[in-house]
Amino acid sequence: MGWLYMPRSSMGGHASAKAYLDAQFTYERPRDDGSSYGLKVLASSCPGNRVYYAATQVITNGIAGEVFAIVCLVRWNPRDKEGLVLGYKDMEESMGPCEAECSARILDLLTPTESEYALDWRRRCVENLKRRARTIEDGDRIKLAAPLTFTDGHVGDEFIVQKRGRKLSFRNPDGHGRYRISGFKDLAWEIVPETKVHKTIFA
Repeated sequence: MGWLYMPRSSMGGHASAKAYLDAQFTYERPRDDGSSYGLKVLASSCPGNRVYYAATQVITNGIAGEVFAIVCLVRWNPRDKEGLVLGYKDMEESMGPCEAECSARILDLLTPTESEYALDWRRRCVENLKRRARTIEDGDRIKLAAPLTFTDGHVGDEFIVQKRGRKLSFRNPDGHGRYRISGFKDLAWEIVPETKVHKTIFA
């Protein structure tokens, strides 16, 4: 499915992209044979108004069934010159979306699946969650999987962490230069074990 754009007047009174999409994917429709089919959004998020993730349950004849993930690319621009404040492109997890930053709260609601694309998407989401959950402390020595080049010409893959509250900077191990690394938590890196020498205490 391609992109769908709309003015605020077409959003049904919903004030945000998340609220609109929650409503779009929650519905019940009767069938000619008297049965009904619908969906219900159990939990959703839309971080930065860029990507919408939802755990969506299938409802058949009023009975709750499987829960799968819906992913929407979102373009939210309340100041759009043409008045098209919301645009979105929806996908199911079985289509293997590239976007894989779904929260654990939503992933935990999904029921088992045999779709290889969906399983791969869930695996990538879990890996991203683990990557973002890594912790470092002030003074840790880290090694990047690939060296970075900085504006001063320095090329390096090992740094000493300097942590001040939530702010991180990285010092060259030789003591020269302090750097910022954009998207650090999304990069591949590891902490370099350092041997600590303990003082000998004589009785």
